[in-house]
Amino acid sequence: MPPGVTVDYNESDHALPKDELIKRLQGKGGLVCHIISAIDDEVLSVPGLKVVSNVAVGYNNIDVAAAKRRGVVVTNTPDVLTETTADFAFTLLMAAARRVVEADRYVRAGQWKAWKWDLLWGADIHGKTLGVVGFGRIGRAVARRGLGFGMKVLYYDTVRADAAAERELNARPVDMDTLLRESDFVTLHTLLSADTRHLINERTLRLMKKTAILVNAARGPVVDEAALVRALSEKWIAGAGLDVFEEEPAVHPGLLPLDNVTLAPHIASASNETRIAMATLAVRNWLAVLEGKPALSPVS
Repeated sequence: MPPGVTVDYNESDHALPKDELIKRLQGKGGLVCHIISAIDDEVLSVPGLKVVSNVAVGYNNIDVAAAKRRGVVVTNTPDVLTETTADFAFTLLMAAARRVVEADRYVRAGQWKAWKWDLLWGADIHGKTLGVVGFGRIGRAVARRGLGFGMKVLYYDTVRADAAAERELNARPVDMDTLLRESDFVTLHTLLSADTRHLINERTLRLMKKTAILVNAARGPVVDEAALVRALSEKWIAGAGLDVFEEEPAVHPGLLPLDNVTLAPHIASASNETRIAMATLAVRNWLAVLEGKPALSPVS
């Protein structure tokens, strides 16, 4: 840290209770936090607070409108986790398609006694149709990986991509229902908003192919977990790969016994290089604002 800068660091893995957070923010000019911390108007009203620097791309944990009213700059960490998150989304896709977690458990349990013709058949990925919901940085990075597998790429976004991006990624814009009906793999990369909450629900899940696989490395509430449990249990779709959940770290209990879902504890950006880059960008944002300079990646 530059000379004269002091830091009050929460060494716990848990978010501070709001009353303790407000107490510790007294006399502080900035806050570096993660999505586990809820930053509401009461927190933002602490006198002298100038910047809230979120160590994440998403910032739905922060009342951005309240921050704007109070003149508090909110920043996030885009770009630095794009490729790593896309890597992991494709990892979930492949693990679910080829039943990797089931296979690992099968071997560890000592069940593998002989080669079998029909042992753990999965689904091919190459040559299939990839549907990308949310065609921003991460969605496009996943589409680029799909091209390496010779996949046909469909995308849905409220804002159409420019023609150059569509040509580069050989991606065709379609409406949401068409994407769900035609895709073999549906991967979610949209922000969480009132419009995207439970975007994947009973109606939309029933539109998907029975052989389709759903991947969510965006935000948990984009998917109605209760509806997904039914879809997986009753085989409306073939499988899913999830890195995020509606009420994380809680997971819908109906998901836990299912073999056709791969579960991960919100680790899409959890590589050594990426997490350090995220933290570094968050601190640089924080310092810039406190020094009277423009933030590097402001959201308000």
